[in-house]
Amino acid sequence: MNTLYKTLLSLALILITIPAWAQMGTLTGTFTDAKTGEPVPFATILTNANVGTTTDFDGKYTLSLAAGEHKVKFSYVGYTDSTYTVTIAEGKTTTLNHLASTQTVALGITTVVGGKYQKRTIGDVIASVPGVVLRNGSRKKDKSYTPEPIQNTSNYDHINENSFKDPTKDPLSTLSIDVDKASYSNVRGFLNRGQLPPIDAVRVEELINYFTYDYPQPTDGQPFSITMEGSICPWNEGHQLVMVGIQGKQVQLDTAVASNLVFLIDVSGSMGSSNKLGLVKAGLRMLVENLGPKDYVTIVTYAGASGLALPPTSGKNKDEILAVLNILESGGSTAGGAGIKLAYKMAREHFIENGNNRVILATDGDFNVGVNSDGALQRLIESERESGVFLSVLGVGYDNLMDGRMNMLAEKGNGVYYYLDNEMEANKIFVQDMRSTLFTIAKDVKIQVEFNPALVKGYRLIGYETRLLNDEDFDDDKKDAGEIGAGHSVTALYEIIPAGSTEKVPDINELKYQKTVVTDASANGEMFTIKFRYKEPNEKDSKLIVKSIKGDELNENPSANFRFVCAVVGFGMLLRDSSFKGDVDFKLVQSLASNSLGVDPFGYRAEFLRLVGIASTLSGQQKHTDAKK
Repeated sequence: MNTLYKTLLSLALILITIPAWAQMGTLTGTFTDAKTGEPVPFATILTNANVGTTTDFDGKYTLSLAAGEHKVKFSYVGYTDSTYTVTIAEGKTTTLNHLASTQTVALGITTVVGGKYQKRTIGDVIASVPGVVLRNGSRKKDKSYTPEPIQNTSNYDHINENSFKDPTKDPLSTLSIDVDKASYSNVRGFLNRGQLPPIDAVRVEELINYFTYDYPQPTDGQPFSITMEGSICPWNEGHQLVMVGIQGKQVQLDTAVASNLVFLIDVSGSMGSSNKLGLVKAGLRMLVENLGPKDYVTIVTYAGASGLALPPTSGKNKDEILAVLNILESGGSTAGGAGIKLAYKMAREHFIENGNNRVILATDGDFNVGVNSDGALQRLIESERESGVFLSVLGVGYDNLMDGRMNMLAEKGNGVYYYLDNEMEANKIFVQDMRSTLFTIAKDVKIQVEFNPALVKGYRLIGYETRLLNDEDFDDDKKDAGEIGAGHSVTALYEIIPAGSTEKVPDINELKYQKTVVTDASANGEMFTIKFRYKEPNEKDSKLIVKSIKGDELNENPSANFRFVCAVVGFGMLLRDSSFKGDVDFKLVQSLASNSLGVDPFGYRAEFLRLVGIASTLSGQQKHTDAKK
């Protein structure tokens, strides 16, 4: 380990010994079922300051909070939400235990008949759309549906890690910018359940991009700013790392464009467990609460057949929207393709010019697509996005999660793939990150990096294996790429073997008919040149930005952003048991992270440290599993 990171480790260990942060105190306690006395694991504890955590296997939780008064909400699917007011004293530990009562749902009598919102009287029986039944004022499943047996059939697409490339033979690295975050919350779910995640469930770039970073706002009229920083690689002192950070411009809530949102909700039998449909409804309720009168919501369900549960309804009529969400139940087989077609049809019919038109698909991905194959579904999504309607995906569950399919749908639909493992994640997506979740400020964002062989012997892009593009795709405006939302940050990292290193780089045989000639490119000191292409949300022609970084710009004292990104990458490589992990271990990851927590208002970086501790313990007890486990 190099001297710099030994110094950082020592500093981190000193900081860890400090008993309490200034002006901070600790809240701890348990979440227990009031009837059985059993602990409730993985429940959500969330404060009015949006600082939260989840309970462990024994129903215990711990939060670090600023001194003063806080409102603390306890919630878990199937239990009644409860909120307490508690006062935290500086440097003290306060205990708050919660006895959880089973939830009872009091339904109103407003529902949907024939696609129209109607008032009904007690005693009416209504089952006009899949999963929606109101009988004598109570919620019941439609008995015409036969629940499907649930098996553990989760599937993750195989990932071949990027290897080192020789810039004399392969000078260009081209990729589509990715903003998905599903992998991190899915990994967190596995660790909270006491399991190491399957290797292919770990997409390192999604772990990195789960967090926000202190990148500057754009000041030159561009929709995003670009930050580049390089330093020594903490897991291989003979290598260098270069970080590329993109920061989308912020959008004020009161000036944001109107939204035309179609909730496409899977209510099939496989969605029946409490961590699926119940969690989806909780998340969408949060989204509805943050909509305004110029926003519109449509609800489409699918199970055996698709149905219109709620026609387009203004965000000012929240009670109407929430009433329909509340009466959704699971049951029956799944015909996802028909539901997607209906959802797009509704989005197009009520399209808002210069607005945010989006289908939000909520599912575990276990559906019969109804269009013959995943390939046909992909072509359907690609054709629909040309209308200006984007598709985002909310994944739930872990027993039959079709991760690869949902990732593909969001990618081809110009949207984002999220995974809900608890209500705290729903709060993050639909409350804290709502603008970046819904409002695209740049689309088809591509990066192409040309490395200078005079200064670079080898390079490796960390992550983004599923987002690689052919080099010629960079200048092809017809080639689809990733999107950036308002206020969103995206980070990519390259590991570099500097010129002059004695390390061997994987090579190919000498070519017979042509030779590679390296010009004297060291004069200007440029390590690489990076080009960005992007389109405005409503434009078809791309714009180009070009920047370079020099070898002498490497920083011996890297920023907190850089150190925390390194911690997350190291964590991902350990979970993947990567052949490129070098000298990284959980101790180094904890050191880097604890020394770069920075301003952490929602506690996400502190939670990361907790997950590192869990993974460190589990790694000594379990073996890494492949993608089919």
